[in-house]
Amino acid sequence: MRLENGEELRASAVLSNADAKRTFLQFCADAELDKGFLKRIAHFKTDSAVIKLNIALKELPSFKCLPGTAPGLQHAGSCEISPTPDWVQEAYEDAARGELSQKPYIEAYMQSSTDPTVAPAGFHTISMFCQYAPYHLRGRAWSEEVKNEMADRVVATMTEFAPNFADAIIERQVLSPVDIEQRYGMPNGNIFHGEITPDQLFSLRPTPECARYRTPVEGLYLCGSSTHPGGGVMGAPGHNAAKALLSDWGKL
Repeated sequence: MRLENGEELRASAVLSNADAKRTFLQFCADAELDKGFLKRIAHFKTDSAVIKLNIALKELPSFKCLPGTAPGLQHAGSCEISPTPDWVQEAYEDAARGELSQKPYIEAYMQSSTDPTVAPAGFHTISMFCQYAPYHLRGRAWSEEVKNEMADRVVATMTEFAPNFADAIIERQVLSPVDIEQRYGMPNGNIFHGEITPDQLFSLRPTPECARYRTPVEGLYLCGSSTHPGGGVMGAPGHNAAKALLSDWGKL
């Protein structure tokens, strides 16, 4: 393995936690790999339509359905804002046209409600994964203006269900799909390193050649979310890749 500074590291095996596209099309650019295999890797679907908000609050949301700003069960775990199937469908249809969802689907986590060490005393945090915010927008590119437009929609939507939310915000960070890609190396901002669709699961994730974590490059293994069973911070791809490597260790 050659680093950016030219230093070379040698090992009997390498486990790549990067996505399959970055691993083979960028990191293995000098390897002589089958063109058909490279084509399948290039066609692995990685589109994404998620925007992330990290917000500092002076108090927790007080929900209409369960009022109160003292930490309670309504603040623990995850909070999903998607009241009807039509709500989600309309949000998706906006994105299918290359537009930001007018009424976003929100998945929120208020970590400080159960772990007070993540915020100063008397303050709180909330992180929000929101859909849909297409990586490829119709007629415009991602900018600070577009990011704030989408963030404002998220805040307005949350405030419909927790009226104190907008006024409780102290500061916010907005990460577009482009930001997520550039900061964390996730293709198209896809936190799963590839779409979780039936044609990209099990022995097809990311391709049949790599479905068992082994790859066409001897000694190279995939252990990231572009392998089975995908992302979700479960650790399963890494666990399975480690078992495959240990099984092969005597042959390397």
